[in-house]
Amino acid sequence: MEKHEINGPVHPSSSGSNGRTVRSPAHQPNFNSRAVQEALEHLASVDLSELFNEAKTECCRATRDLRRCGRYVKYVLNSCGHASLCAECCQRCDLCPICRIPLASGNNRLRLRLFDECIDAGLISRRYGDIFQNKEDRDDQMNADVQQLRVYLNGKTTDVTDICMDETAVSSDAITALLLDEKVVKDWVKRKGRPLPQLHDLHHLQESILKTKQHLEIIMWCIRHQFLEHVRSRHANFTSWHNLVRERKSAATARAWPDVVDRSADSTRQDGSLFIEDALANLDIKQACDQELGEESYFAFLLKDSASFSRSKIEGLIGCYPFESLQAAVDILFLRGSSDLVVAKQAIFVYYLFDRHWSRPEEEWRDIVDDFATSFGINRHSLLESFIFCLLDDHTDEALQESFQLLPEISGPTTHPKIARVLLERQNPEVAHMVLRWSGRDDGSQLVSLSEAVTVVWVKVECRHLTEAFTYQRMLCTKVREKNFKYGPSEDGQCRSWMDWTEILVSELCCLCIRRNLVDRIIELPWNSDEEKYIHKCLLDCATDDPSSANGSLLLVFYLQRYRYVEAYQVSLKLWTLEEDFISTHSVNEEFLEVLSRMESCRQRRKSLV
Repeated sequence: MEKHEINGPVHPSSSGSNGRTVRSPAHQPNFNSRAVQEALEHLASVDLSELFNEAKTECCRATRDLRRCGRYVKYVLNSCGHASLCAECCQRCDLCPICRIPLASGNNRLRLRLFDECIDAGLISRRYGDIFQNKEDRDDQMNADVQQLRVYLNGKTTDVTDICMDETAVSSDAITALLLDEKVVKDWVKRKGRPLPQLHDLHHLQESILKTKQHLEIIMWCIRHQFLEHVRSRHANFTSWHNLVRERKSAATARAWPDVVDRSADSTRQDGSLFIEDALANLDIKQACDQELGEESYFAFLLKDSASFSRSKIEGLIGCYPFESLQAAVDILFLRGSSDLVVAKQAIFVYYLFDRHWSRPEEEWRDIVDDFATSFGINRHSLLESFIFCLLDDHTDEALQESFQLLPEISGPTTHPKIARVLLERQNPEVAHMVLRWSGRDDGSQLVSLSEAVTVVWVKVECRHLTEAFTYQRMLCTKVREKNFKYGPSEDGQCRSWMDWTEILVSELCCLCIRRNLVDRIIELPWNSDEEKYIHKCLLDCATDDPSSANGSLLLVFYLQRYRYVEAYQVSLKLWTLEEDFISTHSVNEEFLEVLSRMESCRQRRKSLV
């Protein structure tokens, strides 16, 4: 069996007369190099308790189209020390997803985590890094954490003895105290075949303590405000509120534009979701990853409304909104989901408060929301963001107009990409365009997700900024192409190559122009050979579906404008065949005669052109 050492596995390369195994020279790092010296200094200076966090395999927590990115994280943020973003997402994010602290500016945002620093320096075999990055299920990930911790501890046996020499110098924190106890740590290292249950218990204990603390802090705030019993809700009762949320969902589904990016068979995403549904679904996803078994028994003594809590576990968090009471909201939010999502949970709670009161006179409730924000360090931007999400979920015109007053105050680089899409769906493309301009993501200068890019194209076409839409898709596809050539195709599950981006963006631009009768304007744009084949396909498909439309003839004009007469003639023949098939398969009636008249007019104009 291989032995995990700080500078890689030991292989029997040669044996002396005493039978001692000698390490192969190929595994020896260059101890004179700066990288090795810095990695060793970092390893020697890390407290044993900090190794617990360094050994955890972390996945990127950035949101991509309301889902977690999930890539393996090799770096920590210099601003706060959290390993929460992969290198790619760090370039497009401005805040740490865990603590919301702004990221450092310039190129000083990241530094390698200890494990990856040791790999780059040659102190740890690179194949272990590849193995740990590919762990997917929970048991494998836990084993990866344990294996990394073993590697550290094998290289820090001196530190273990030194740190644990004074057995009275233990922390008041249960986790730290357990890790700093010499006997526990040494026994843990010796029992290399059986560390998983103990590590799982440590994780679970720490998580339970943090969630209990967060829950009690919210409960104390609720007690101070008498659970808002003296503050009148804008809803007559729970049933009317519940019915109102169902109306909002129906309205959102009815007005939703199709999701052209994620159409995979296993996709659970639905068109027309509310902001609150996306937020609660994110907590549910994290909950499913954590698989906290026996949760009710751990928190039973804290539950006031155990029925609502149990129902949330059966039906999921999305089905629990609106919460039946303030107590139920606190229990469901802060005793479920991961403790590191406390900021997201607080944002949902603020949304709940706004939804409960906002149309009532402000003097009745505004000071309560402000006090909650002050008590838990929620800044004005985050407060208004939750309010805007609530207003945009509300399907009334009154709420929509109220959101227009607040959008300029929160719009910027961190603006949620779904805001522009909802404004577009609610037939306010000009406002959506302004939000995109304020966010700085509308000019193609920075990479965004494909769903965001489609929304930008839609908005620009709806605002009749066709040249801007054309330039935007061209710039963005060029950036994706350069990135593919440099790093290979993306593995974020959305698309696999720059050609996918080109196909989707050009097709969406053309299809929307067809619906808005703007084809005559886009055929004049300077499409390249990669783009024009999707223009050809969209226009020809439209002509096939409706031979009486002028879109097929405009495709012919597209080729004539470029002096490509052979292709124009081929299009003309194809259109003639489609029209003859249409005539032969339809019976003569008044409606057919009208269609035939339009078709004959197009044919005569096309014939004169040819």
